Amino acid sequence: MGNSLSDQLLKAGLVSKGKAKKVRHEQKGKRKKGEGGGVEEEARSAAEQGAREKAERDRELNRQREAEKRERAVVAQIRQMIEANRRPKAEGHDGEAYNFTDGTKVKRIHVTKEVADAIARGQLAIVRLDEGYEVVPKGVAEKIRERDAAYVVVLNEGRADTPDEDDPYAEYQIPDDLMW
Repeated sequence: MGNSLSDQLLKAGLVSKGKAKKVRHEQKGKRKKGEGGGVEEEARSAAEQGAREKAERDRELNRQREAEKRERAVVAQIRQMIEANRRPKAEGHDGEAYNFTDGTKVKRIHVTKEVADAIARGQLAIVRLDEGYEVVPKGVAEKIRERDAAYVVVLNEGRADTPDEDDPYAEYQIPDDLMW
């Protein structure tokens, strides 16, 4: 019985030594009584149980791999949208510094006056790309926000230029963006 099913299962790690010993003892007792055949059934059921557990682990691992693959695809889509639609930044002293908050920190990006006005009006948005920031149109920023909102840093809502009739401060102008 050097290559019996129970020995093979023991070598494969599907059955413990204690379980195999118990099954052999029961088999020996059944042979003495004339019953026999029960050991192979128990070994077979233990093998089936081990196979079911392995299949479940494999399914869970496949689900995790698929989720990671979908996440990488979303990141690649976002990167492609940003790189295809980013607006040029001002270089050197050509533009002005536009200050914004990213979490709890105040960050600065150099843009032209027109781009700064468009950001303040909500026509352009600032998004995160790797360690830096890029300026993209509002529509692109909204598509990025649908996929992952963490990439959109600044997206101002456009405001109506008509003041309310009951507003006591209607005659006072409030600047669009304050320079810090």
